[in-house]
Amino acid sequence: MTVHRPIALTMGDPAGIGPEIALMAWLARDEGAGLPPFFLIGDPDFIEARASSLGFQVPVAEVGPDLAVEVFSRALPVMPLPSGTRVGAVAGRPSAADAGATLESIMTAVGLVRSGEAIALVTNPIAKYVLTSVGFAYPGHTEFLAALAAEPGKAAPLPVMMLWSETLAVVPVTIHVALRRVPDLLTQDLVVRTARIVARDLTERFGIPHPRLVLSGLNPHAGEAGTMGTEDRDVLEPAVAQLQDEGIDIRGPLPADTLFHPRARAAYDVALTPTHDQALIPIKTIAFDDGVNVTLGLPFIRTSPDHGTAFDIAGKGVARPDSLTGALRLAARLAGQQA
Repeated sequence: MTVHRPIALTMGDPAGIGPEIALMAWLARDEGAGLPPFFLIGDPDFIEARASSLGFQVPVAEVGPDLAVEVFSRALPVMPLPSGTRVGAVAGRPSAADAGATLESIMTAVGLVRSGEAIALVTNPIAKYVLTSVGFAYPGHTEFLAALAAEPGKAAPLPVMMLWSETLAVVPVTIHVALRRVPDLLTQDLVVRTARIVARDLTERFGIPHPRLVLSGLNPHAGEAGTMGTEDRDVLEPAVAQLQDEGIDIRGPLPADTLFHPRARAAYDVALTPTHDQALIPIKTIAFDDGVNVTLGLPFIRTSPDHGTAFDIAGKGVARPDSLTGALRLAARLAGQQA
């Protein structure tokens, strides 16, 4: 696939591993990784300094998306933040002083994707607690992107977080919420809306004509006919029945503890789970290094690495770029499916 427009890559928290895995990804461009052209949005001087401190031979070209494809083969394209903000982050030392630059990188990238200047958005990891300290009002990255995607005067779209790998794909129905709140948030309407978005995007973006979905139970043994909790019987079963009536291929609720072994995985394309960890524990066990976070339900393509900022190893040159390179490849693939 030929990509004529680049992918916009955000800086992420500059004290984390985002800048260095971006540098590593660029270094891997000619090593059979099949990477599409991308440009990083941040402070070019900071990126050069981080490359130098790591001993990476990465020339930086201070350009916008219009020249990114042209220079990508010989230099890492870095678009300065529109405000001119300089970044002085120290690897491994998160600071609220960098929060503004982190958010500006995201907002700029979304604007470029929505205007068509970039073909897709790939986001590097952020530290939500750092952003919260300066008034960030969203539970996470995913919800912030949904707010940025809202049309003027309209509600934000429902963002659906899918963790994808060649081996397993999962979707948590509730995302960044305390476990004690899940039973109240887990409504039939939320399950139905989530599954509709998953089925639609698997067809339209992933090119799967008849996607097969499963839904895991919330309680042990999927509630055991209501003896171990009533949510599976009273909420999840009616949601599955409604979706089946709409023609969506979905089964469940099924016991979560038997849903992720190889034979079970062969019978579905995506597993939906009521809680965050029910989805993320199996995929991070099975595909820790190459899992990719994909946000479904947005009017643009967004992927990201399936890991966090890793402040403990930032600046040491030991981070692995596999999940980021996977996110870049998947973004290009989805853009091709859309074209």
